[in-house]
Amino acid sequence: MLIDGEWRKTAEETPVTNPADETLLRAVPVAASNDIDAAIAAAERGQRVWQKTAPAERARVILAAAALLRERAEDIALASTLEQGKPLAQSQAEVLRACEIIEWDANEGRRLYGRTIPAESGLRHTVLREPIGIVAAFSPWNFPVSPPARKIAGALSAGCAIILKPSEETPAGAIQLAHAFLDAGLPAGVLNILFGDPAHISQRLIAHRSVRLVTFTGSVPVGKRLAALAGEHMKPAIMELGGHSPVIVCADAPVIETARASVQIKARNAGQVCVAPTRFFAHASLYEAFVEEAAARAAELAPLDGRDPACRLGPLANARRLAAVDALVKDAVSRGARLLAGGRQVERRSFYYPLTVLADLPANARAMHEEPFGPLMLIQPFTDLDDAIARANSLPFGLAAYAFTDSAQAAERISSEVQCGNLSINHYVASLAETPFGGIKDSGYGREGGMEGLHCYTTVKNVSHRLRPSS
Repeated sequence: MLIDGEWRKTAEETPVTNPADETLLRAVPVAASNDIDAAIAAAERGQRVWQKTAPAERARVILAAAALLRERAEDIALASTLEQGKPLAQSQAEVLRACEIIEWDANEGRRLYGRTIPAESGLRHTVLREPIGIVAAFSPWNFPVSPPARKIAGALSAGCAIILKPSEETPAGAIQLAHAFLDAGLPAGVLNILFGDPAHISQRLIAHRSVRLVTFTGSVPVGKRLAALAGEHMKPAIMELGGHSPVIVCADAPVIETARASVQIKARNAGQVCVAPTRFFAHASLYEAFVEEAAARAAELAPLDGRDPACRLGPLANARRLAAVDALVKDAVSRGARLLAGGRQVERRSFYYPLTVLADLPANARAMHEEPFGPLMLIQPFTDLDDAIARANSLPFGLAAYAFTDSAQAAERISSEVQCGNLSINHYVASLAETPFGGIKDSGYGREGGMEGLHCYTTVKNVSHRLRPSS
């Protein structure tokens, strides 16, 4: 754990294993109550220093950390692949994406401007954006580097200290981020890292009077619990929760190209991505061609160890995901879905599961309602765009959505009517460093990324000043 600029261990530890072969990699400490209190006290001291640091100096330190991360990208990526299982090339891309996020936030932090509101003579209204204060941040296991980087960069660029609780299953990314920031000259206490029991840490952090913002990336059920706890203590929150992303493939879409792109993106991180395309609604005129091409391309992807240069589909991260994905597939098939590729665990040790293509799913299949968070493509036909949009909006999720069409009219309707926080048309990139990212409905609220994301780490103060008449 990192507390007040020092690395600490505890007597109690939890193991970290490699999902490709279940070998033990390392162990991480489990924070006790006194460790959490020490991290809060350190963050209080760090907050007093960092909020008074000039934005230009803050940016210099943050950019220096990003430069160090770029130099260390190869080692960080290998650690992520060992802990999480994704192909090494994807881990490398995640580290570079984290650097882009950090660099963008660092520069945008110098532009967190206020404004002056016109008033009568002798009166001035000034709106100030100030750091919100200490941030309690919780990041997930599926992306060990980029979500922690996004939370750290947002907080630091706005002038806030942060206490980060990363996943105990994939701790190396957050630890390497912290090393880079410390080596870049970040003052002690501005960034602290705790591992341990999530419920214990979250309850103690969120309830503390000095913690002023909660930011969480993870599942809907856990997000709702943390949001309720934040609400009890009148703390604002950024909730980036799960999704069940629809894809509308219109009649004019290039069917082969779209199917191949869909398989490629679905294989990313073995489908363990909150914005992963999952529910594919393909127009009836190209439905069978889309299904056949997707199944053929999926069958070519052999699950491999992420360190293998040929790997495009790594193992699932843990036994929980393996059991959950397999149960959804069996349920769908039992209800009449066509299984066209994959569909059963690879006969070897650990958590390998093939990219699975299911067509003609009935509406009552569990996979059509529950976020699979795994390598499943669920494909249904549609004949009318109204119906496709209605089905896309039918779930309580609203994180990301995708569409493929060259029709300006269809694109406009989809842009206006599909309920989501992020919509991509004719491509599968859900967010960039400079664009706001987040969901609606059960997929959360608040934003990360872009100027909207940085604003979440600030408070707004209006100063109304009437000048005394000169004597």
